[in-house]
Amino acid sequence: MKAGTQKPLRVCLLSYRSNPHCGGQGVYVRNLSTALVRLGHHVDVVSGPEYPVLDEGVGLIKLPGLDLYNPENLFRMPSVTELADTANFLEWLGVSTMGFPEPFCFGMRAARFFREKSRGYDIVHDNQSLSYGIWSIKRKMPVIATIHHPITVDRDVSVKTEPAFWKKLQQIRWYSFIGMQKQVARTLPGLITVSRFTRQHISREFKIPENRFSVVPNGINTELFYPIAEIDREPGRIIVTNSADTPLKGLHHLLPAVAAVAQTRDVRLIVVGTPKKNGMVEKMVRQLGLGRIVTFTGRISYWQFVRQYARAAMAVVPSVYEGFGLPAGEAMACAVPVISTTGGALPEVVGDAGILVPPADENALAAAITDLLDHRQKARKIGQAGYERVRRHLSWNAVAEKTAAAYERTIDDYHRL
Repeated sequence: MKAGTQKPLRVCLLSYRSNPHCGGQGVYVRNLSTALVRLGHHVDVVSGPEYPVLDEGVGLIKLPGLDLYNPENLFRMPSVTELADTANFLEWLGVSTMGFPEPFCFGMRAARFFREKSRGYDIVHDNQSLSYGIWSIKRKMPVIATIHHPITVDRDVSVKTEPAFWKKLQQIRWYSFIGMQKQVARTLPGLITVSRFTRQHISREFKIPENRFSVVPNGINTELFYPIAEIDREPGRIIVTNSADTPLKGLHHLLPAVAAVAQTRDVRLIVVGTPKKNGMVEKMVRQLGLGRIVTFTGRISYWQFVRQYARAAMAVVPSVYEGFGLPAGEAMACAVPVISTTGGALPEVVGDAGILVPPADENALAAAITDLLDHRQKARKIGQAGYERVRRHLSWNAVAEKTAAAYERTIDDYHRL
C-alpha cells in the first residue's frame, strides 16, 4: 500500500481504559473510531474496563481485567480463580503495592488476544498504553501509538505538591510505569501526538526525535457540543470541567480566584465532576467558605453537559498543563466564552478566540473572570469567535483524515523494512 491511497483500512484501536464519562481516553476512542468508519475504514476497539460507549458500525472487543479502581467495588479482593490468570495476578499485586499496573497488564492481554485471535488488521493503533505487550505486537504487524501528553508532567507535579515525604514516595511508585512507556515508545516508528507543544515536550522527556511524530489535534464532536439558543445564559455562572483532584488540572488555583471575585460579584461555580472525599478540593471549598457557591455535578450525560454549557456565562480552564485541552474546545463549540491558562498546548486550541492567562496565577484568573462579568458584549464576541474556530479547525472528520494518513505512512514504512 502506498501512502496517500484511499483504500479502506482494517484498524484495531487499543485502549486500556475507556471511561465514557470522564477523562479524555473514552472520548478520543469513541469519536476517532466513528470518524474513521465514516471515511470508509473498518474499526474494532479493543478495550479494558471501563469500556467505551461506541457508535454504530464500530466493533467492540472487551478484554476483561480486575477493574480494581471501579468506585462501586473499589480495591475488591479477587477470587482464587481470577488470580490464577497471570495478568490478573500481576494487576492485583501492582495495585496492592500502590502501583498503577493497568497499562502493563492490558498489554499482556492484548498480546494474548493477537496470538489467539489474529484478525488480519492492517494496523494497530495504541492509545497511550505503551506497554511491553504492544512491543511484542509490533514485531508482527504495523503499530502506531498516540501519546496525548508526557505523563512525566503529571508525576512531577504530583510529587511536588505532596507535603509528606512518604506521600512523595507513594506518587513515585504510582507512576513507575513511565519507565516502560518511555522504553516502548522509543521503539515505535509511528507516533501521533496532539499539538506542536506536546511533540516538543514528549521528544525531550522521552528522548524521541520530533520527526517521528505526526501532529494530529484532538477533534471536538460538534454533534454533541453545540450552542442551544433557547437556553439563556445565567450571569455569574462559571463552569469548569474537573474529574478529579489532580493538581495538574488547576482547580485549586481557580477556587481562590472565585473566592476573591465573590467578595464583590454574584457568582456561582459549577464543577463538572466529583471531588475526592476529604481530598484537597473539598478541603479548599470548606476553608474558603465556598460551600454555597460551588456545585459539583458528579457524572452527567452529554445531554446534561451541553445544557450546563448553555447556561454558563463563561468556562474556565485553569490547568497548569494540558497536552491538548478538550474542555476548552468543547466549551468553545458551545459558544461559551473561554478563559484559559497558557499551560501546555492550550494556546494552540484557544488561539485568539479566548482570554489567556498564565498558569497557576490566581490573581490573573480573578481579573479575567471579573472582566467578562463586567463586559457582557465582549463575552458574547469571544464565545462566537470560539464557536467559529472549532468549526473551522477542530472537526473529527479532519482529525480522522490526518490519522488515516499517518496510518498509511506507518504501513508503508513497515512493508519497506
